[in-house]
Amino acid sequence: MDITIGVLALQGAFNEHIQLLREAGQIVASKENNSQKKWIFKEVRTEAELTSCDALIIPGGESTAISLVAQRSNMLEPLRHFVKVTRKPTWGTCAGLILLAEAANQTKRGGQELIGGLDVRVNRNHFGRQVESFQANLDLPFLQKADGDGQDVETSQKPFRAIFIRAPIVEKLLPRVSGIQQDEAKAEETVIAPSRAMDESVAKDITLADVEIMGVLPGRTAAVKDDGMEEKLDAEAGDIIAVRQANVFGTSFHPELTGDPRIHVWWLEQVVEAIGRRKKS
Repeated sequence: MDITIGVLALQGAFNEHIQLLREAGQIVASKENNSQKKWIFKEVRTEAELTSCDALIIPGGESTAISLVAQRSNMLEPLRHFVKVTRKPTWGTCAGLILLAEAANQTKRGGQELIGGLDVRVNRNHFGRQVESFQANLDLPFLQKADGDGQDVETSQKPFRAIFIRAPIVEKLLPRVSGIQQDEAKAEETVIAPSRAMDESVAKDITLADVEIMGVLPGRTAAVKDDGMEEKLDAEAGDIIAVRQANVFGTSFHPELTGDPRIHVWWLEQVVEAIGRRKKS
């Protein structure tokens, strides 16, 4: 079985993702004991290339630049169809997380187009300018819960050294709505993604639950301004830097720049599971 993973290659760190995906693919293959799967990793710049993919990564870079190039190359609508209509597995890192958010603040109206897919509001450049970039050790529970077969236990349990470069954070989890995020549309310097309905043939395989918090950056003030989350988060919880909603995953940091393939391995395994669910139906 061939599985094609695309990396949007309009701008940003797409080549770094391709390199780490190749390493991750070998690890997944070794864990599956001579599986017949064949991984295909490809750069995506056109609608035809996107259509051929089973899953997609939107890399870090400049979210405004990626959005502008996508708009000029007629890729915005195909991307929205891929992510929101067919709900194929998609992962966005840093700028990719911004593009996958349903709302983004600190941006001028008309200056940034969003794809959407994650019911969150992101705060762009939350940590400041590029000179204020930093690294931090993250304890990511989803990596510790992953299947450890064929993987060194000590390696699987160690913190993930994350790189933050002009990184966004998720500052609010939004309610699930069938249309656009109307309340967010009223806020100043906030852009929202257009509404796109999930295909009915996909709905039987995917349940759009609430956004799941997958990782936080400890030691900073929690940025979630949502009364419904007060029981789950407090001032010591930290900033939300990884989220998932069904098949859409987002991280505010750059795993592709670390040389550590663990998140890529985990995500490829999620892709396999998602494809398996669709085939069974």
